[in-house]
Amino acid sequence: MQIDAAKRLVAKSVKAGQGALSEFDSKRFLSAYGVPITRERLVNSEKDARAAAERLGYPVVLKGCAHDLLHKTEAGLVMVGLGSSKEVANAFRELKARAGSDFGGRFLVQEMVKGDRELMIGMTRDEQFGPSVMFGLGGIFTEILEDVVFRLAPLSLSDAREMMSEIRSTKILNSVRGMARVNQPMLARAIVAVGKAAVDNPDIAEIDINPLIVSGSHPVAVDGLVILKPSKSA
Repeated sequence: MQIDAAKRLVAKSVKAGQGALSEFDSKRFLSAYGVPITRERLVNSEKDARAAAERLGYPVVLKGCAHDLLHKTEAGLVMVGLGSSKEVANAFRELKARAGSDFGGRFLVQEMVKGDRELMIGMTRDEQFGPSVMFGLGGIFTEILEDVVFRLAPLSLSDAREMMSEIRSTKILNSVRGMARVNQPMLARAIVAVGKAAVDNPDIAEIDINPLIVSGSHPVAVDGLVILKPSKSA
């Protein structure tokens, strides 16, 4: 997806009265701006899920995916570490049953990204000051440690590098305990990309990339959510 197509996706979704983009669309949108994302396939059937898993390679993650499904884990619509076609088939049937007959979305088969470091990039839009980009520790540590920093968008690469150095746990980005140094230029570009996406698309209220897992040395958005402003005609 190119940036122009990403902008049209947001405009179309707002016009349709959606409160958010689905995870699949959120990550496609973010990828258009340069955020590295997981390899994944959107599927409708058990057969398609098994075929997607074979193409991606095991293990995989299976998730419910819809624009109004904002809390997949809490809804019990995420299964991780699926290591065979049989496990994918069983998981698909189970998640479909949990989702219920009125579930309007589809299912996402996603590569399982492994890494010991979890970061996050986010954006919130203030009515007075505009979009503010957040960077810090992600995963379960987001609320526990609250190690995050903020900058108003748009951002330069220099701004992003400063944010990376200002979190209390900045050493986690270096070589530590046998882990490779994080690809900091790639991470800085991802932070800048979120700011640009927010500036380009004033109808976006929030962006949440959490976790951004460091796989080897590369940051990868494993989950992503784009929250939209209500339509003015709503």
